[in-house]
Amino acid sequence: MSQLSQLAETLIGSEIVRLGNEINTRISKGEKIYNYTIGDFDPKIFPIPQELEDGIIDAYRNKYTNYPPGDGVLELRMAVADFYKDHLGVSYETNEVLIASGGRPLIYSMFRSIVNKGDKVIYAVPSWNNNHYVHMNEGEHCVVEATPENHFMPTAEDIAPHIAGAALLCLCTPQNPTGTTLKKDTLEKICDLVIEENKKRGDGKKLYLMFDQMYFTLTYGDTVHHNPVALRPEMKAYTIFIDGLSKSFAATGVRVGWSLGPAHVIAKMKALLSHIGAWAPMAEQKAVAAYLQDKEAFKTYLTSFKAGLEERLQTIYKGFLSLKEKGYNVDAVAPQAAIYLTIKIDVAGKKDGDFVLATQSDVTNYLLTEAKLAIVPFYAFGADKKSPWYRLSVGTARLEEIPQMFAQLEAALAKLG
Repeated sequence: MSQLSQLAETLIGSEIVRLGNEINTRISKGEKIYNYTIGDFDPKIFPIPQELEDGIIDAYRNKYTNYPPGDGVLELRMAVADFYKDHLGVSYETNEVLIASGGRPLIYSMFRSIVNKGDKVIYAVPSWNNNHYVHMNEGEHCVVEATPENHFMPTAEDIAPHIAGAALLCLCTPQNPTGTTLKKDTLEKICDLVIEENKKRGDGKKLYLMFDQMYFTLTYGDTVHHNPVALRPEMKAYTIFIDGLSKSFAATGVRVGWSLGPAHVIAKMKALLSHIGAWAPMAEQKAVAAYLQDKEAFKTYLTSFKAGLEERLQTIYKGFLSLKEKGYNVDAVAPQAAIYLTIKIDVAGKKDGDFVLATQSDVTNYLLTEAKLAIVPFYAFGADKKSPWYRLSVGTARLEEIPQMFAQLEAALAKLG
């Protein structure tokens, strides 16, 4: 008989954490690994903005070390609302803004505020952690299998069969793990589905949209980020934004996130967080509030930061296209946004000597052992176990190491019979 809760006994461990532990063990033993798994940044390559760092230090020196307000300091909520108006063209009041220690507690409190046991939750795979949040809340999984033809983004046609009676629709754009984005017409069609469904429900429980746009500032080339409230103002009543500092400013460890949405939903999320205590530290909140208002500093930092990320994404993308041209069974999706490249390594069934790479897990382990390349398979994000697609993250990539990485990868692929 189980000695713990049903949740504890049934919760699935993170494949990314398992892979990360294995990589760290190898690195600690002196092995050289090209670790492109983690959705994080090497601060030596991508430091946080100097103005933000100075502001955090100054805030501590000014003794901002007590509890922050439960919904976040007022000046930060005001700064976030101004930031959204300036960059996204949507208007929010301070009681529609909630601050927390990154995106995770906001997502969890949002799920707990909306999803009852047995409620339908719609999400596409591959996607980051939606399957785990649905499981933790005992919701009904309504899974959309996204396809390479649509750059692994869901369509309105994919979503429509599940929408009747659903409590929550989860979208992320730019997408983790794919680095791809929802097109304007696709998002408009999805919004129209949500609006029409909610009209049918009258005074009943509404269908809400969780719109995770943690990477929205990191778009490249002619890629344009769109948000549901700007496209369809009616969506403001049903949309909960998940966003924050982590990716826009390479500040994953600073732990300042924000959510914007209907005041009554935000109030319930705040109440839940008051019991969890997942507040962003007071000093960091003060510093972020000041930094968001320094528009010139933000613009300067983002220009340089994006250029560095895009150079890495394009270099690795072209490297995979070169391998493909040489006849290796690999591919890649042109980078659009975020810090991720979607790549395909389809060698399951091939042999390394007498050992057959029977599963995609075998392929992942082979790449780590033979090519010293650590990447995350899409099955870690809910996709089919046989999927040959991977997430490659460039936040820790050193430009000077990329040619050597490809040399080792090609040698490993050439060995396979």
